[in-house]
Amino acid sequence: MFDIHEELKKLPQNSGVYIMRDEKEEIIYVGKAINLRNRVRQYFQESSKKSQKTRNLVENIEWFEYIITDTEVEALLLENNLIKKHQPKYNILLRDDKTYPHIKITLNEMYPRVFSTRNVKKDKAKYYGPYTSGLVVKETVELIHKIWKPRRCFRRFPQEMFKGRPCLDYHIEQCLGCCNEHITTEDYNKIINEIMMFLGGKHKEILAELKTNMQISAETMDFEKAAKYRDKINAIKTISEKQKVDNASDANQDIIAFAQNEEEALVQIFFIRGGKMTGREHFTLKGTQDMEKEDIITAFVEQFYSETSFIPKEIILENNVNNLDIVKMWLEHLRQASVSIIVPQKGEKLKLIKMAKQNAEITLTQFGEQIKREKQRTEGAVEAIQNALGIDFVINRIEAYDISNIQGFESVGSMVVFEEGRPKRNDYRKFKIKSVLGPNDYASIEEVLTRRFLRYKKELEELTGNNAKEMKFLKLPDIIFIDGGKGQVGSAKKVLKELNMDILVCGMVKDDKHRTRGLYFEGEEVNFSVTSEAFRLITKIQDEVHRFAIEYHKSLRSKAQVRSVLDDIKGIGATRRTALIKHFGDIEKIKRAEIEELKQAEGMNIKAAEAVYNFFRGKQSESENR
Repeated sequence: MFDIHEELKKLPQNSGVYIMRDEKEEIIYVGKAINLRNRVRQYFQESSKKSQKTRNLVENIEWFEYIITDTEVEALLLENNLIKKHQPKYNILLRDDKTYPHIKITLNEMYPRVFSTRNVKKDKAKYYGPYTSGLVVKETVELIHKIWKPRRCFRRFPQEMFKGRPCLDYHIEQCLGCCNEHITTEDYNKIINEIMMFLGGKHKEILAELKTNMQISAETMDFEKAAKYRDKINAIKTISEKQKVDNASDANQDIIAFAQNEEEALVQIFFIRGGKMTGREHFTLKGTQDMEKEDIITAFVEQFYSETSFIPKEIILENNVNNLDIVKMWLEHLRQASVSIIVPQKGEKLKLIKMAKQNAEITLTQFGEQIKREKQRTEGAVEAIQNALGIDFVINRIEAYDISNIQGFESVGSMVVFEEGRPKRNDYRKFKIKSVLGPNDYASIEEVLTRRFLRYKKELEELTGNNAKEMKFLKLPDIIFIDGGKGQVGSAKKVLKELNMDILVCGMVKDDKHRTRGLYFEGEEVNFSVTSEAFRLITKIQDEVHRFAIEYHKSLRSKAQVRSVLDDIKGIGATRRTALIKHFGDIEKIKRAEIEELKQAEGMNIKAAEAVYNFFRGKQSESENR
C-alpha cells in the first residue's frame, strides 16, 4: 500500500522529474523540479491559491514516483520526453502531428545534392527550415536547380565516377556533369556555398557578387555569360520580394504570442530567417484552463523546441518562461550555440509580438466555432460511444486492428491509433504475420495482439526514463476495436487473458454490403444512428485500419512480384534489385523505364540498365549478340 504522506518524507532534495499516477496506474501528470522534495510536497499542502485543475489532479493521484537527474537541464529534457510519450491528462499538451518540410544539402557527399525532405536526421547534412508551406519549398528547390544546376541523381562518388555517360539532365543543361568531371569539386563547392548563402538569407551578398561577375563578363564581350548572370539576379530578386517581412537585419528569429479562451490556447509563431519571414504557423494547446501566462508559454517553448530541427538565435516571446536560465541553457545545448530569449518592451520587436498576438486572437476567433465543431466530431463522438457502451471511465486512446491477406498470401496486421477521436499516425504499426499459414483471421489476430502486448511488457521492463522517446509500444489503449464480430473479439480476449491485460475489446461489425453497422461489445451488438458523430467516428476508424492494412499488403505483394520477375534478369542481383524497387516503387514503372532512367537507380550501370530494358521488350542485349 502506497502511503503518500510517508513517501513525501522520503523525497530527496535533488533535481529531477516526478510522475503522478492514478488508480489505474496511468500517468496523469509529469513535472520537473530543481528540488523534488519542495516541489512535490506543494501539491499536498492546503492552499487557497491552487487552481481547480490542480485540485482535480491531486484528488486523482494514487501514487507517485520520481527520477533523479544530475542537472536541471537533464530534468527538463526527461520531462519533455515523458510528456510527449504519455500525453498525461493534466499536463498542458501541444497538439501537433505535423512534419515540416526542410531543404537538405548533402554536405556528406563528394558532390552534394539539394532537395526537399520532411525527415531530418543527424547525418552531417545541412538542413534549412522548417518551412510551413510545401509549395514554397518546391518552388525554392526548383529555382535552385534552375539557377545553379546541382545534380539530382543518386550516384555515389567517387565509386561511380565515369561509369556510363552523363544523363539526360546534363544534355539539356540541367546538370553540370560531375559524374564525368565536367566540373571540378572545387568549382562545384563554390556553387554549393552560393546556394547555402541564398538559403541563409544572404541575398544582398549573392546579388552583389553576381552583378560584379555580370559586369566583368560584359566588359570582356562574353555576353552569353553576362546574360546568364542577369537571369540569376532576376530570379533571386523575384523570390526575395515574395518574402514580405523585412526586419532590416539578417537575424534568425521566432516570434511567439498566444490568445486564450476557456478551453484552450492558440499560439502564433512567425518564422524569420535572414531577416525575412519564411512562414508562420499556429498551434493549439489543451489543458490551459486556470493556467498562468508564463506556464502556457513555457509549455509551448519546451514542447515545440524539443521536436523542431532548427532553433534560431533569438526567440522573442510575449511573456517570459519559468526557470529562464534553465530553459536558455537547454536551448543552447540543443543548438550548440548561444540563444537569446527576449520579452520586448518597445521598438520593432514589440511591434512583431503585437502582430503575432493580433493574428493569434483573430485565428482563435475565426476558428472558435470550427474548433467546437471539431471537438464534437472527435471528443464528443468518443464520449457518445463511451456512454452507449455503458463505460464508467473516460476513453482517451483507441487502438484498432485489422488483418489483410489474399488466400493467405502475405498476411499482414495493422494497428491504428485514435486519441481523443483524432488519428495519431506516429503510433500506427504494421505486423507481418509469421506463425499463421493460410487465411486464418482469428489466429492472425492472436499473433498480432500477442506481439504488441509482449513488446509493451518488454519496454516497460527496460524503461529508464532517458529512453522513453524511443519506446513504441509503451502506451496502453483504453479500449481495443477489432475489425470483425464475435469470433475476432473472442480471439483478442483470449490473448489479453493469457497476458493478464485488463483492456476492453469491441468488434466493428459490418452489414451484408460491407458497410459499418455498429459495435459488438460484451456479447451484444450496439447500434448507432447513421447520422450521429459516434457512427461517423466508428466508420472512420474502421476505414482507416482497413486502408492501412491493405496499403501494407499491397506493398509486400508489389515487392514480391518485382523480386520474382527481376530474379530472371542476368546481371541483376539482390543489391540492384533492391535499388530498382526503391527507385521506381513498382514493376510497371520499371517495365516502362528507358535506359537513361534505369541508370538513375543506385548501382545501375549501362550494361545492367540495357539488360533490364531489353528483358521487358523481349530483346537480347548488344553484348549478348556480340
